[in-house]
Amino acid sequence: MNILITGGAGFIGSHLAGALLARGDDVCIIDDLSTGSMQNLEHLKLSFAKPNGSALSPAFRFFRDTLTNIPLLEELIGQCDIVFHLAAAVGVKLVMESPVQTIETNVRGTEIVLELAHHARKKVIVISTSEVYGKASKVPFTEDDDLVLGPTVKGRWAYACSKALDEFLALAYWQERRLPVVIVRLFNTVGPRQTGRYGMVLPTFVRQACQGRPITIFGDGKQSRCFSYVADVVQALIGLAECDSAVGNVFNIGNPTEISIEDLAHLVRKLAKSTSPITYTPYSKAYAPGFEDMARRVPDISKIRKFIPWEPRVQLREMIEAVIEFEKQSAPVEKPARFHAPGPSDWAAAN
Repeated sequence: MNILITGGAGFIGSHLAGALLARGDDVCIIDDLSTGSMQNLEHLKLSFAKPNGSALSPAFRFFRDTLTNIPLLEELIGQCDIVFHLAAAVGVKLVMESPVQTIETNVRGTEIVLELAHHARKKVIVISTSEVYGKASKVPFTEDDDLVLGPTVKGRWAYACSKALDEFLALAYWQERRLPVVIVRLFNTVGPRQTGRYGMVLPTFVRQACQGRPITIFGDGKQSRCFSYVADVVQALIGLAECDSAVGNVFNIGNPTEISIEDLAHLVRKLAKSTSPITYTPYSKAYAPGFEDMARRVPDISKIRKFIPWEPRVQLREMIEAVIEFEKQSAPVEKPARFHAPGPSDWAAAN
């Protein structure tokens, strides 16, 4: 099949692209690299780009651009069989710092993708988030539960609201215009290549532990989360994309095993064989006064089990060990310092 992945240079998108290419699909990615990275795609370029002069198109193509380049996106959607729409502003840190970018990227980008896919009659897998459940206290979360969001004066909820609007819009396209859409809500997906730059907790803890720096918990650490391994999530995405009866539905994708952030910090330190101290930082200092967080976020995955034969297989300890191994392999190697006379390049760098 010909697959288009928006936001495919990100952590999840790059793993999805790798799995699709490995099974023989042709994959095209469009990403503006605002949160993604070309490093995530280097292994795909080496493994799946066909030789120059080949009469066939490359199995893997990449376009660095935004979704607002409508002529380009229209062409790419017209050439594909399925769109996986992952492009979004993500991460609590980014949301708090750039609420305008968050809302515009998530809402406008999804609107463009759905409109163009409607004209081309192409299936769209819309990647949403467990954040849409907001402050709901009933756990585990089921797909038809009420969404309980905080007030608009708190930017914390801009991301959740924008993704909920994406879901409403996608379902409206299905109900009114019969555009085949599938919506998935991801719960804390982790694995190699995930960055902690935008507030993702596990890669942040692992990097801090491996570098011997304090492992910093925001809040009291009693809040709990459920972590899913990226390879498991990718298999669920592919399975739902191939399931005709999944169209028009919303699905949780996650691992129901729950752990407190405090216990996660201790487990990371143990598995990394680290002596890092564990410290606590109030939310008001980490983000902004009045920041709100959810006490628990646990998925009910009984619905997806009725549609495809999927189960999360990788358990938390294995996930952490994989992230630790990736961190150790990707850490820069320090070379012995050698004296040299400063030259023009040194002065340019210094100034």
